[in-house]
Amino acid sequence: MRSFKTRSRIAVAASAVALLALTGCSSSDGGGGGNVDEAAGQNLDGRGAISFAMGKNDTDKLQPVIEKWNAAHPDEKVELKELPGEADDQRNKLVQSLEAGNADYDVMALDVVWTAEFAANGWLQPLEGSLALDTSGLLPATVESATYRGKVYAGPQNTNAQLLYYRTDLAPAAPADWKALTDSCAVATEKGVQDCLVTQLKQYEGLTVNSTQFINSWGGAVVGADGKTPEVESPQAKAGLQAMVDAYTGGQIAKRSTSFTEEETNLAFVGGESMYAYNWPYMYTNAEEEGSAVKGKVGVAPIVGPAGAGASTVGGYNDGINVYSKNKATARDFIAFIQNEENQMSFADASFPPVLKSVYDNPALVAKYPYLPALKSALENAKPRPVTPYYSAISKAIQDNATAALTGKATVDEATANMSAAIVQAAK
Repeated sequence: MRSFKTRSRIAVAASAVALLALTGCSSSDGGGGGNVDEAAGQNLDGRGAISFAMGKNDTDKLQPVIEKWNAAHPDEKVELKELPGEADDQRNKLVQSLEAGNADYDVMALDVVWTAEFAANGWLQPLEGSLALDTSGLLPATVESATYRGKVYAGPQNTNAQLLYYRTDLAPAAPADWKALTDSCAVATEKGVQDCLVTQLKQYEGLTVNSTQFINSWGGAVVGADGKTPEVESPQAKAGLQAMVDAYTGGQIAKRSTSFTEEETNLAFVGGESMYAYNWPYMYTNAEEEGSAVKGKVGVAPIVGPAGAGASTVGGYNDGINVYSKNKATARDFIAFIQNEENQMSFADASFPPVLKSVYDNPALVAKYPYLPALKSALENAKPRPVTPYYSAISKAIQDNATAALTGKATVDEATANMSAAIVQAAK
């Protein structure tokens, strides 16, 4: 099984576009229509050839799906249009086309954190009425990530969630909650293991992931359902951030985690240097390969909170229909095709976590990939990162102020107050 690293670790660049007034108007030179409100009511039953845009790093997982679709739909073929490998460049290319009112891309594979921004700008066709998808078989957190202000704007394609990895030679069972984890750190010290828990606290998108995981796991939130009202100063949100800061200053979270991305976390755990790690599912394969210092001694479980399983952060792609597309009915059917069991099973085999719940219960897959039950449990409790059209600015505010709290330059009260002020400013 080939390992992979989730797109959710990639920072979404701040850009002036993300902070534009959400006017709902755009010029048109690509045949899609100029006004997004008008465009949303057009071509709902349109059928014909369509294009599918996706970052080139992951198109190998979709190419077989496209080939199967094309074989069965010769009059409605899908053309793959590869976007750049870097997330910033992908987003910029899509935004430039959509701002111009173009129909260059009928279906767009969007990083989950872009969905709200694209929806707020009117660039995504609402998936309602004849274009609605059956989401009953999907993991709820994935549907939540594709929903903005109560309306579904994209079809979840694949997903991801962080897991708690633990050394079974040091901890025979996963800790039941956060206190049990931190209390057991004494074992690492007794056994001469360098670190108790390693995770990603470097000042980049990984810190946003970890901070929101702690906030959400303690029952808090960063922003409200409207995507702009700050909620990070609630007692629950503060308690979550305080738990992360206390564990870092107390040494339960490794001090070197402030220089760690996913790869440093992977190397530390696979190298036998830590008792626990928070990381994405790709690390399981690495930990069980020949040469791993922990081969045969790896357990996986959902991340933990104050009273049991915590709320991991959702990663992955959502597939949105360009509001200017001429063939929206075909686009909708192709998105539904991606979500069928056969294709979702192929994603699981490609280490591309599926969004269809039933795949996680397949006995043959579980035998091949023992982490799947833990991943399913984690995804059932997962939460998306802030669903907001101002994601870039809010992510930066989280990173800046979480770093200040971790390094002692601000208290948690000061850090959350500053986050709140930054959220208000971003939404102006």
